[in-house]
Amino acid sequence: MTNGRNSASGIAVTLAGVNKWYGAFHALKDIDLVVRRGEKVVVCGPSGSGKSTMIRCINRLETHQQGRITVTGMELTDDPQRMRQIRRKVGMVFQQFNLFPHLSILENCTVAPVWVLGRARRESEERAMHFLDTVRIADQARKYPGQLSGGQQQRAAIARALCMDPEIMLFDEPTSALDPEMINEVLATMVELAEAGMTMVCVTHEMNFARQVADRVIFMDHGEIRESAEPDEFFDAPRDPRLRKFLDQIIRAD
Repeated sequence: MTNGRNSASGIAVTLAGVNKWYGAFHALKDIDLVVRRGEKVVVCGPSGSGKSTMIRCINRLETHQQGRITVTGMELTDDPQRMRQIRRKVGMVFQQFNLFPHLSILENCTVAPVWVLGRARRESEERAMHFLDTVRIADQARKYPGQLSGGQQQRAAIARALCMDPEIMLFDEPTSALDPEMINEVLATMVELAEAGMTMVCVTHEMNFARQVADRVIFMDHGEIRESAEPDEFFDAPRDPRLRKFLDQIIRAD
């Protein structure tokens, strides 16, 4: 496998002049972003900078009030049928695992393909086992979420998203709820997805992951994209003063 850098063709996601308010609070300010197919984009920034809001707008878990968002060529609208089409193409992994506690890991991975995509149960189970093997927890398939570690549950959540055959994967701080020793196993799974060519937009503070995987790193602050650059330039020659301060704080924390 290769890491897919500079191999993207076509546009996966476009945000053009996107604005979002919560009451009087201006959460996203004139966001312009293009993500190419096969590209890996890491979004970072301080708490409250708008990064999670932006990524949640891509699959309309949050609604924007101004601007345009298109996903695989389709614009996000209020049309329920169109949103179902778009969400079938976009997988999302959250801070919390959001697994159904009363279903086994295998059942968590098959319920949506069976009921949403209309796949046969046998085919859905075979594909689920394939992706559980991909994230290295096939031996946990018959267990329930409460029987797994946090890292295993997050890898199960990744497998569940992959079972829907997404063209794009969104990650909203997927390691923030994990103990330190569990973070690396989830990041290793994400690295493998990146190397396989998956289009990815990932909100994270894991800067080593960004250096290793990202084609581009974006810094947000106060609802704005303040800097967007390839990893070497982003980390070694940041232009924005707020980004330099942010990186200094991370280095001191380490």
